[in-house]
Amino acid sequence: MAFDQIYGRNLQKLIRFSSKAPFFSLINQYTLNCLHIQKHNYTNVYMKWKKDSYLDSIDTIHKSIELKPILALKNCITTSPEGCIPISNVSKKGLQLDVPIKVARFLRLYPSIFEEFIGPKYNLPWFRLTPEAAMLNDEEQAVYRDSNPDLQERLKKFIRMSVENTLPLKIIQGMLWYLGLPNNYLEEKNLDGCFKVVEMGDGLKGLSVVKTEKDEKILSLLERNALRKGDVVSIPLFPSKGLRLKTKILDWLDNFQKLPYVSPYEECPLDLYPDSDVAEKRVVGVLHELLSLFVEHSAERKKLLCLRKYLGLPQKVHKAFERHPHVFYLSLRNKTCTAILKEAYYDETAIDVHPLAQVRAKYIDLVKESKGILKTRRQGNGNLKGEDEIMMQGQESV
Repeated sequence: MAFDQIYGRNLQKLIRFSSKAPFFSLINQYTLNCLHIQKHNYTNVYMKWKKDSYLDSIDTIHKSIELKPILALKNCITTSPEGCIPISNVSKKGLQLDVPIKVARFLRLYPSIFEEFIGPKYNLPWFRLTPEAAMLNDEEQAVYRDSNPDLQERLKKFIRMSVENTLPLKIIQGMLWYLGLPNNYLEEKNLDGCFKVVEMGDGLKGLSVVKTEKDEKILSLLERNALRKGDVVSIPLFPSKGLRLKTKILDWLDNFQKLPYVSPYEECPLDLYPDSDVAEKRVVGVLHELLSLFVEHSAERKKLLCLRKYLGLPQKVHKAFERHPHVFYLSLRNKTCTAILKEAYYDETAIDVHPLAQVRAKYIDLVKESKGILKTRRQGNGNLKGEDEIMMQGQESV
């Protein structure tokens, strides 16, 4: 027998018994309220995943994994007083910088970014930025400087989505790339009075947002768009082309939209069934808001799992991406699973472009030039087909 039926029968017996005694009148009222609030109708639906060639082809999403270690090495060079570094400075930092191969070999894969020369101090290869990469770095630093209020607001929202208004520093550090913040942003000199470093127990330090009386209620992207349109809050759906849904699923989607919307910035109701459709809609809303804050409005799905505990998400939060292919798209490129917010790419007016998005796109265009440079060098050296070229082809296939 279904849980709801058993629960309902026991509840009816309790109500009939309690109605005979005035003492139980208060329990009567409380029980009926709980029944109304916690009633749920979870539907175990399955929607077939369909490949989306457009979302699979967006370089700013899928080249982001390749770009991250490139910019990490770029930062090592720009922070050096000489503006250049010997290979010995970074040769043993491959794991720390997410470099997938030997650092020297990796640097030589991108001659459009890194320029190799014999240094003045040691008989070692040295590296500096090409003029084009140096100009882009200046543009990137200008974005950090001029758009700091916007970037800071994104970090504040990210933290405010947490259950206790606090996130571990190591968790935030791991998400800086997606938020579009520099790697040194969590240094004390970069944090103003809006943030406070706190102890979270077991030696774990966290970052909290300082609340003031002047703080206004934070509205999620869905709430802001609904307010702008003068409409109720709903989650925009973008069905895959050529995918026909069963009537049962269409009815479930329609009912799902009518369910109450719980903002990611509000406390999760304590009486909310974890397995209810309302709870699932809250999970979808949290993931929607989270991806809307990111530079590419996407992230590796496995990277988001570390947020589960702190954002009050269920253990099987990854199932939300699979159950809602009209909201999210899961791309299997780069030998990983990337969760993409469809609204960001199918409705250009819905989400503001991240301040850093244009600069990263320019970096990706510059990275692409490396393939042509290596090809020209190979042709100039006759039949040379070295290991570097093979690695470049491997990077391109990714």
